[in-house]
This record gives sequence, C-alpha cells and structure tokens, in this order.
Amino acid sequence: MSAKLDTQALKKLDQAHHLHPFTDFADYARHGGRIVSRAEHIYIFDSDGNKIQDGMSGLWCCNLGYSQQRIKDAVAAQLAELPFYNNFFRCSNQPATELAARLCEVTPDRFQRVFFTNSGSEANDTQIKFVHRYFDLLGKPEKKLIISRHNAYHGSTIGASSLGGMSAMHQQTMGLDYIHHIQQPHWFEEGADLDPEEFGVLAAKALETAIDELGEDRVAAFIAEPIQGAGGVIVPPESYWPEVKRILDERDILLISDEVICGFGRTGRWFGF
Repeated sequence: MSAKLDTQALKKLDQAHHLHPFTDFADYARHGGRIVSRAEHIYIFDSDGNKIQDGMSGLWCCNLGYSQQRIKDAVAAQLAELPFYNNFFRCSNQPATELAARLCEVTPDRFQRVFFTNSGSEANDTQIKFVHRYFDLLGKPEKKLIISRHNAYHGSTIGASSLGGMSAMHQQTMGLDYIHHIQQPHWFEEGADLDPEEFGVLAAKALETAIDELGEDRVAAFIAEPIQGAGGVIVPPESYWPEVKRILDERDILLISDEVICGFGRTGRWFGF
C-alpha cells in the first residue's frame, strides 16, 4: 500500500494527473477538489476531516450504504477465490450464474435472460444493439429509430449520451441520428394550468405524435427512466406511464426502462416501472 500523502500533496497530485468527468478542468486547476478518504454507513469523510452525508449513494449505486459487513465479507472471499474471469465464449462462474438466476426471480416472468455490464452507460449502449438486432431477426430491419426525452440522463458514452436529452452533453459530440427526443413529463415546470393527471396524458401524447411523425414502422423503442434522476428527480403524474404503455403496445414498439437509479428497491418496489 502506498504511503499516505497529506491533503495538499494529494490535491496537487490529482490536479496534475487526474482527468475528472463532468468537471471544468480550468476551474479544477485553479481551485482543486475534494479527496474522499473513507466511508461509513451513509457518510463519506474527506481528507480535511469533514463528514458529509452522501445523498447520491456513491454514483447512485451504494444504496445499501458503506458498512454492510456481509457485502465486505463476500467481496473479500470472492477476491481470494476468483478475482476475475470473463464470460465470453460460453464461460461462466458460480456467482454470475446464481446472480442471473436470482435476478430472473425478481423481474417479470417474460425476462429470463441476463446480460451483465459494468455501468449504466454500457448497459444502454448494449440496449441499442439489442433493439436493432431484435427487429433484424424479426425481419423488420427498418425499425431503427429510438425515442427518448428531453432532460433525460442515460449515461456518458456516445451512444448513451445521445439517448440522454441534456443539451450540454450534446455540445461537443454529434448525437446519433436515429435517436429523437420528446417532452419530459415535468408537471411542475411544464404543466401550466393543467392538473397533474391531465398533464400526464398530454405528455404521453407527445410520444404518440412523434411516432406518427417518424413512422411507427421505423420506430423500434422508447427509452425512459421511471423517475428522472439526474434531471431533477422528476416523478411523472400517475396517468403518464399507463398511457405510454398503451401507445407502445398498440404499435409494436419496445419500452426500455432505465432502472439504474430506480431499480432494486429504491422506490419501495423491486423496479420503478
């Protein structure tokens, strides 16, 4: 283990060599950042001695906190036995096999296969490939378009950021031309004089309008977070999702539910949708 450096030395070393995502590099070079030194329960501690409640759960992924001894023990035991092996070319291992089976127990019955990735960005890039290949195999290769929503966040790779609807993420790279964006279901900002349920139906109608304009024979999927996370924790009106489901079911269009933030109990149910 490396000898511990003092806070100022660490910050200078980080400024000199570490490129951070979602960071203004010039500002970081001037002012530096925070060195996180340890974590406990729902708190992180920085090298200056500050105790900070971690409202983002790491990057939305530490929803059981940082002090679950069972998790620590399981990680340590697995590192000792098999730190890594790939699952290419029909290879597997016991933990991956058991996890895939367990995931299929808690998802709807129609989901009986699991494809593992390392991040939400990778998962959503893979979704694009899966959706396109799915319709190719059905003999409908023209179904390539994917509809998303303004102010959505689906990751930071080229494919995933194209799926997202945050304009700042599209400024430096051209988005993929088969991805289109529609209105978000944000009643508080965009509902005007409508009550929430009226607005939910209206926001869903934006999907129907887009499908009609693009051609339902060309639209493959609609991707959305059940609750928009990075966009502001936006909970859609209760009328929104049933109307979306009706629109998609009537038109042979897939729904991609991005559960990176909502899934695995974080909304009080296994999944947000």
